[in-house]
Amino acid sequence: MKKHLTKLTGWLKLTSMALVGGLMFTNGVFAQEEKQFNFSVALNSDQFFGFYPTFQGSYGFSGKTRFTFYGIHWGGGTGAGWGNWTEFGVGANFQAAKGLSINPQIGFLGGNLLSSGTSGPAIFGDGIVPNLTVNLLKEKVEGQFYFGYYAPLRDEAPANGTTLAYTHYWLNLGFRASKFFSLGAHYEHLINSGGSNVETSTDVYQWLGPYVQFSKPTGGPFARFSFGTDLVEANDSFFKLTTGFSF
Repeated sequence: MKKHLTKLTGWLKLTSMALVGGLMFTNGVFAQEEKQFNFSVALNSDQFFGFYPTFQGSYGFSGKTRFTFYGIHWGGGTGAGWGNWTEFGVGANFQAAKGLSINPQIGFLGGNLLSSGTSGPAIFGDGIVPNLTVNLLKEKVEGQFYFGYYAPLRDEAPANGTTLAYTHYWLNLGFRASKFFSLGAHYEHLINSGGSNVETSTDVYQWLGPYVQFSKPTGGPFARFSFGTDLVEANDSFFKLTTGFSF
């Protein structure tokens, strides 16, 4: 009996050590994964797209390369009239230099803006969006360049209707007066690039003006307000408000 108790005690010790070791290893893995995983949410509003929440996330495979994904709930604003327009995409982020990253992605859309000019049914596969984002963040300088081409994946346009394609890009560059406050200039251009029944491209809007931004010094919540003029004839001014936070 004593022999069996001694063996049982030994097994219990080994099991306890294994459980403790396993928990330490698991906690270490989860802690490492938490450091590798980033996620942020932003709330946006402007007079063309209306209100549209966005999110973006990334997971690091190496020191300079990260898998990225993003989504835009266009349907929260005027996109509700475009078949609850929704965009989701994936890509990769490359650290080109200190404070400079390049993020090519490809997105897919649900809705009816591209596939039928809002005349047909809301569908998955409304369009495809190859896009590129370049971010700059230095001690005194910040900036971003974005370029995306929205092309229809399906033709659901009725007779005498049309599919639509858009080119969308912006550039902003600013001075970081402090880690809390920055200001700069914002330029943004949206072009109706064509479609199955569209022969010439037209400017939808062309915004130019200043921005101010307030952000948490250690990173995290931020708020940015951009405003100015619309260079497209017959258009007036523009305003754009964005606030976001990271998890």
